[in-house]
Amino acid sequence: MAQHYDFVIRGGRYFDGTGAPATDSDVAVKDGRVAAVGPALDADAADRVIDAHGKWVLPGFLDTHTHYDAELLVAPSLSESVRHGVTTVLVGSCSLSMICADTEDASDIFTRVETVPREKVLPILEAKKTWRTPAQWLEHIHSLPLGPNLISLLGHSDLRTGVMGLERATDRRTRPSEQEQKTMEALLEEALKLGFAGLSTMCLKFDKVDGDRAWSKTLPSTYARWSEVRRLNRLLRRYDRVHQGAPNAANPLQIFQYLGEAVGLLRTPLKTTLISMLDLKGNATVRPMAMLSARVTNWLNGDFRWQLLPTAFSVYADGMDVVLFEEFGAGEMALDLKDQIERNELLQDPAYRRLFRKNYGDKLSPRVWQRDFADAVVLDCPDPALVGRDFASLAAERGVHVVDFFLDAMIEHGRKLRWFTVIGNHDQERLKRMVCFPHTLLTFSDAGAHIRNMAFYNMPLRFLKLVLQAQRQGEPVMPMEKAIWRLTGEQADWLGVEAGKIRPGDRADLMILDPAGLDQELEQPQWAEMENFGLQRMVNRNPGIVEAVWINGKLAMENDRVMPALGREAGFGRFLPAGGA
Repeated sequence: MAQHYDFVIRGGRYFDGTGAPATDSDVAVKDGRVAAVGPALDADAADRVIDAHGKWVLPGFLDTHTHYDAELLVAPSLSESVRHGVTTVLVGSCSLSMICADTEDASDIFTRVETVPREKVLPILEAKKTWRTPAQWLEHIHSLPLGPNLISLLGHSDLRTGVMGLERATDRRTRPSEQEQKTMEALLEEALKLGFAGLSTMCLKFDKVDGDRAWSKTLPSTYARWSEVRRLNRLLRRYDRVHQGAPNAANPLQIFQYLGEAVGLLRTPLKTTLISMLDLKGNATVRPMAMLSARVTNWLNGDFRWQLLPTAFSVYADGMDVVLFEEFGAGEMALDLKDQIERNELLQDPAYRRLFRKNYGDKLSPRVWQRDFADAVVLDCPDPALVGRDFASLAAERGVHVVDFFLDAMIEHGRKLRWFTVIGNHDQERLKRMVCFPHTLLTFSDAGAHIRNMAFYNMPLRFLKLVLQAQRQGEPVMPMEKAIWRLTGEQADWLGVEAGKIRPGDRADLMILDPAGLDQELEQPQWAEMENFGLQRMVNRNPGIVEAVWINGKLAMENDRVMPALGREAGFGRFLPAGGA
């Protein structure tokens, strides 16, 4: 009896997500799975035939560093990722999930760090959150009409706060009791048994708590002693799951705690991924030291990956409301003041300005931002004379120190002054070498967070453009098959989830991509409404590249239109358990 198909994609260039050579093949799908791959499949046996001649057929992308934790509760379609071919997203990054902590606590450890307004997130959690355990959260997730498939980490700040309470979890003098430690371990083990991909922690001190009760304290995970983390890591080893972390930039030696846990001498190596390998303008040593540490760790039988954003790291700011200012004392002092009048009084203070100038000029302090106002361009301002100019040239024109000019502009215009800078991955040739480095995961889009500061929703497309342009210039970075594998099958295999490949029998998460569309500008942001959030955010819109997306065999996007997902049966994605859970 002849096989019947739901649809056949005919004549495309087929990439299976394993890195195997691409072929011109038809792809047939039935009941959410890839049913057949080969030349000249029987199109008469299909309900629909899609012509893909001249196009690529490839697995859906994985975005394995997002902060969609709040957004998926009110807009589970996550359409801004789906429109760019992302069919699987990971939440729970940077120690921030929304599972164990109370409603207000969950909001306060998330909103300031990820620059999503508290007045938007807290009401969502108050209306939706009824869970306190991984099992209860997962039951709710199963009820949502998901757009992409979902993978989750359990966030350590969330876990610690849920067990200890926010005040105790952010008290340097307080350690969890033995019973509290065991409760954290029990909740983590529950999550791992349910298929959570692992645990995320945070040691970076730039990230601060919102709200009134623990305002400007660092995230709860930063208060944990390493003995607490080691006990949680034992469970990750037992279940072969992932530890995602962020080292303390102010204490470079702290990274050895993470790397020491990843090493597998005389024990099972711990899958570890850290944020992030960057070619920073402000610190040229970060990239080579990151490469060296990864090589040594994996030589010692480790299982370690740096997260790498495969495009220029560009940041936008409204006044001083951007995380860059959290990394030095004068910036922290300003951001600690919620009231604009109080902040302006501080910015006018001569002693404060001296401190800001000192911090700005200190070349030896740990830094992500290069602190170079000559490299920061004004994009929008009530004073049109400033638009399109950098702060340093404007200050020189007025004969004042650039810090004084910047602070004066903050007092006069506040958040209405919008500016832009690139902090890293700015050198194209070095970036090409970085994306070839094997001890990395091509990720770190931060989708769903920093909604006015960053826009990397089309991160995979930017990477494919880099590879394609290098091929055309006769200086190939890597074969296209390998590039697609790096965005799909490689990450799925490392995380231990069923995704990233489209061979017969695999889940039908796939897309049709027109490579000619990659010639357009991909880094220009636009503004779009956040569904059910009542906010505008920066996004990327690149029509004519991704022509259609299927998730679990269901058409999720076609011709730049994301399909609605109303009701569970109309949803596309599902929770993907790690490790065969």
